Amino acid sequence: MDEIALLRAAVDGRGGAPLGWDAVRAFEAAHGVELPEPYRTFVAEVADGVPAGPPEYGVVELADLPRDWGAGRPERVLAEPFPLTATWVWENDPRPEAEVEPLIGPVHDHGSVVLGTDGCGIYWHLVVTGPHRGHVWYVTGEGAVPFGAEFGTTTGKSGFAGWVAHWVSGADWFS
Repeated sequence: MDEIALLRAAVDGRGGAPLGWDAVRAFEAAHGVELPEPYRTFVAEVADGVPAGPPEYGVVELADLPRDWGAGRPERVLAEPFPLTATWVWENDPRPEAEVEPLIGPVHDHGSVVLGTDGCGIYWHLVVTGPHRGHVWYVTGEGAVPFGAEFGTTTGKSGFAGWVAHWVSGADWFS
């Protein structure tokens, strides 16, 4: 099944109205990015957000953040590259906290759109800028992990369509 057909079938009319191409291009221009496919076509033609999950609280609309994102966080800069290419559990990082702490913020705030939350500070990000462009990441308060069989974290295919196909299958996230 082609990726867009798979995404349409997964949403099955439960998503928000699609944004349309003009709105997607305006978002991209405002943030200095081009969204990766098939997510780009998904929000333009299929649905902008899916209220019923997964993730636990659904896929948020393109310009939004999950309700539990929290106030007072720095502005997200999508045009700055997402800084990771491999799993990083900063909670176990042996470097001094003063050295590690400034490196954590960009993982949450640079180079990705937030797809949704599983609550308790657990977020799914789609990387839009940097070497991992197009990949989905699981980002928590303790660390960050790329989603996909090629990374050894799950049997699911990497990328937005692979992430959606995995949750449609009913498989556990990291199985």
